[in-house]
Amino acid sequence: MESLYYVMAWACHRKCRHCYEDRFRPYRPDALADVLAEAVANFPRILANLPDRMTWLDRSGPVPVERGGRIILSGGEALLDQVRTRVTYPVIETLMRRYAGQDVRVVVQTTGDLLTPEIIAALVGRGVWMISVAGVDDFHVGMEGPDRQAAFRERLGGMFAQAGMVPAGPAVGRQDWHAQPGPLYSFFGATPDAWIGKLWPRGRAWQNGLSTATLEDNFCARWSGGKGFLQHREAGSEVSIEPDGAVYPCCLKTRLPIGNLLDERLTDILDSLAEDPVYQAIDAGEPQRMGVHLGWTESDFLAKSHTTTPQGRAYANLCVGCDRFHAEVLAPRIAEAAARRGAARQAAVAGARP
Repeated sequence: MESLYYVMAWACHRKCRHCYEDRFRPYRPDALADVLAEAVANFPRILANLPDRMTWLDRSGPVPVERGGRIILSGGEALLDQVRTRVTYPVIETLMRRYAGQDVRVVVQTTGDLLTPEIIAALVGRGVWMISVAGVDDFHVGMEGPDRQAAFRERLGGMFAQAGMVPAGPAVGRQDWHAQPGPLYSFFGATPDAWIGKLWPRGRAWQNGLSTATLEDNFCARWSGGKGFLQHREAGSEVSIEPDGAVYPCCLKTRLPIGNLLDERLTDILDSLAEDPVYQAIDAGEPQRMGVHLGWTESDFLAKSHTTTPQGRAYANLCVGCDRFHAEVLAPRIAEAAARRGAARQAAVAGARP
């Protein structure tokens, strides 16, 4: 695949009001122990079920070129002390061993306020290609206003430079992201001019009435949306993975996962859905067509995309229609696909017995 977005653990030291996932928060000691135990127990099984070759075909030139993919490691906060030592570092080390020689790029995404020269050196020393600082916006407490954000960038920029890192160029956000060697660093946040400018109708962002997206904002058709997720050997392919192994076709996450990496290989999950018109519509970035073959016309989907915010404001977005389609129609189809894959695995095991 070209890209994986792996949420390794739910723990975070912040509870931002714009977050798309309300499970990202500080946890009490006993709950934190459970969250960490889940992440520690599951990451070896999740990584074992990633593609054998984390590569994709670049067809932009006259001859297709196989290029190494990108794995974005996130949370929560991937650099919290216990998460960093028990999950993040071991995950990076495992990925480096598994994909040695494939030019796979590992990105660590962080709010940035826990970074120290020692942590930066530890990440770079383990082969991290880029540290992506995602907390530069007014929603993060202590980051309000351009002056504070500029000072934050300057302070971290000095630490990054000391570690031999350079700023990511504009190409890193486009298809030719692989052209810039690391180690790199980048900054972004939920700002009006950024790709996450119109907040998703998810989590605390939804509960707090912060999403201003409309029907014209098709998150499915954007990078980290569902577009191209089935084409796991091609440019643009990406899926999102949660700490429990659940797999989703987009970073926003559909209401239900498409499979689970604790028990199944990622490519098996994707290949099993390749001919399903529902997922072909997501793959095409046209979620409004998900249910056409099942009697849900595009007009039906758009009608289902209208709702009311918790604040009582009229709201419409395709993600709302997608959620309702999952709840009303798709759940049994997902279960059936999982059952077929399970039966195929059992048959393969039985066939391999002497």
